[in-house]
Amino acid sequence: MGLAFFYLCMMIELILASQSPRRRELLQLLGLPFRILVANADEDSITHPDPAANVIQTAQLKANVIAQQLTGTHVAPGTVVLAADTTVAFGQEMLNKPADETAAYHMLTKLRDTQHEVHTGFVLLDLATGREWQGVSTAVVTMRPYSDAEIDAYIASGDPFDKAGGYAIQHPQFKPVIHLQGCYCNVMGLPVCDLIVALRQFLGIPLQDVDFTAVTHAHFHYPCPTLPTLTAETPK
Repeated sequence: MGLAFFYLCMMIELILASQSPRRRELLQLLGLPFRILVANADEDSITHPDPAANVIQTAQLKANVIAQQLTGTHVAPGTVVLAADTTVAFGQEMLNKPADETAAYHMLTKLRDTQHEVHTGFVLLDLATGREWQGVSTAVVTMRPYSDAEIDAYIASGDPFDKAGGYAIQHPQFKPVIHLQGCYCNVMGLPVCDLIVALRQFLGIPLQDVDFTAVTHAHFHYPCPTLPTLTAETPK
């Protein structure tokens, strides 16, 4: 790790506005210091009918809630809020976290053996300056023709209930996805490669100091449309 990157990191602290363990694990890949603050935002207040716009607005709401929570407290220069939101779009219908077993069953049967989109919107908000970066990543996901018994077993595991669309692409037993066009990490909840681009352009973090081996492994051999460009631009 270069000294320039080290000293820059010392001046930057990210606040992850999420309690998602998947987003925490993905953000850890970048080696930046961060802490977690949960944004108690009224996500139902965002009603934009376009799923891609909806997740950006929801992420922006979460970032603003954290900013409001920190009003009146000492915030060091270089403190940046990272907020994200993910939805599964079946046509224009947004499938978010299922409320119960019945909702999870309906989502999984609806998605079975069909194609849908996953949108993750993310926002970087510089608390000192108010500058903001907005981005959205979209992946096209094709589900395999899993059986009703597999759905029942997966729901019984408890895994669907904190996940948009009621599934995790990375689940080792259920393995619901048969084909993916787009970023694997986006479907997990945080498009790491797009975030790297944003951090480079928004915060000036040197691209060459990101651990691309770890980032590549995080995609579990699924090709990411952004990753080859990033690695090609990295000095050898």
